[in-house]
Amino acid sequence: MRTNIKEQDTPFLEKVQEKSGLSDIYDARDITEVVFRVMRDLMTTETADRVEAELHEPAEISEDKSLQMEIADLWHDTNPLVGFLSRVRPPWQGPGIFKIDSDRFLFRVANEGGMPPNVNREQVVKAVFSATKDELSPQRIQEISSWLPDKVRQLWDEA
Repeated sequence: MRTNIKEQDTPFLEKVQEKSGLSDIYDARDITEVVFRVMRDLMTTETADRVEAELHEPAEISEDKSLQMEIADLWHDTNPLVGFLSRVRPPWQGPGIFKIDSDRFLFRVANEGGMPPNVNREQVVKAVFSATKDELSPQRIQEISSWLPDKVRQLWDEA
């Protein structure tokens, strides 16, 4: 059974939930992790580390210990193998089969995140972007923007 989560205890994920149209904070957490995973796949390890360093803030305070984490913990991949590979492989940009364009970015978020069918994937991505940008310096916001593909960059800029 899930513990009720008060709004004031869940600032980051509450922002995501509210702006995304998701009805469940656990969905907000799961989809945020996937958005972060795809974002990390686009950038160098050094950039990802700089983003993580700025995300060291409590995401939630709750009696449910599974939800007590820093926003930086959301940035880490919950799959150890995927997390390791994301640190040793080059960014997935440029020519080739693994290039992540805007369509692939949004496809991965919708499919890897178990997104409910009644929500708009672009709205969810924009909600995660908005909550994330609230935690970052202008320099980091600009650096992330430089790694994102065209349509996703537009969502980032609008968030």
